[in-house]
Amino acid sequence: MDHYEYKVSTSLHKWQRAMMKGPSLFDRLSKKAQDKVNSWIPEKVHQAVTASIKQMVKAVLFGAKHTTAAPLKDQPLETRELLVEEKIKLYRNTAAVEGGITGAGGILMGLADFPLLMAIKLKLLYDIASVYGFDTNDYKERIYLLHIFELAFSSQQHRKQVYLKLADWNEKSKQLPDDLNQFEWRSFQQEYRDYIDLAKMAQLIPVIGAPVGVIVNYRLIRKLGDTAMNAYRMRLLGG
Repeated sequence: MDHYEYKVSTSLHKWQRAMMKGPSLFDRLSKKAQDKVNSWIPEKVHQAVTASIKQMVKAVLFGAKHTTAAPLKDQPLETRELLVEEKIKLYRNTAAVEGGITGAGGILMGLADFPLLMAIKLKLLYDIASVYGFDTNDYKERIYLLHIFELAFSSQQHRKQVYLKLADWNEKSKQLPDDLNQFEWRSFQQEYRDYIDLAKMAQLIPVIGAPVGVIVNYRLIRKLGDTAMNAYRMRLLGG
């Protein structure tokens, strides 16, 4: 292990401990309140939202691979991560601009931000996977991407469950269903929606929508990038 890998390993272990922490009192109360709100939403609405997000994500998942470079081979971790940081910066800036434009456009444009931001996030994950040397033509790697996404944008209670899947990926990947439709889409969409709802709601408000869109999208992409980096460090460093 070289100096850079040692430094990264220390950071990785700190992140892993954070993923395993139990929810705070605030986390538990927030989750309880959100669950209560979700219980008021008719089941047909939940099913419609789940189906919509599933189709949206699948379209990006199977479309992004055609515009993603081949996996990067035979490069040290430091070189890979310099390239990953460039990718995160590029997508972060793109998402910030997109958030500002849709935020300035009022409610209808603000609603358009949801699928646009989803596409930006998933395409970023494809590019990061490729830089770390993983082939996203492999169905299991695409599931890994979804779990990274889920890990980044979930409540602390759910986050721990997802983290444990990634931490034991060699075994968990052997148990994956052959059909992507069997993925746990309901929890995926609900956790994501609950996570970003409060922040993104302000983006629909006239006048403040544009700056809110810039800031929120900027931070969401940074969070996703950090989560992806640590998820792939676990695999490359045997963490």
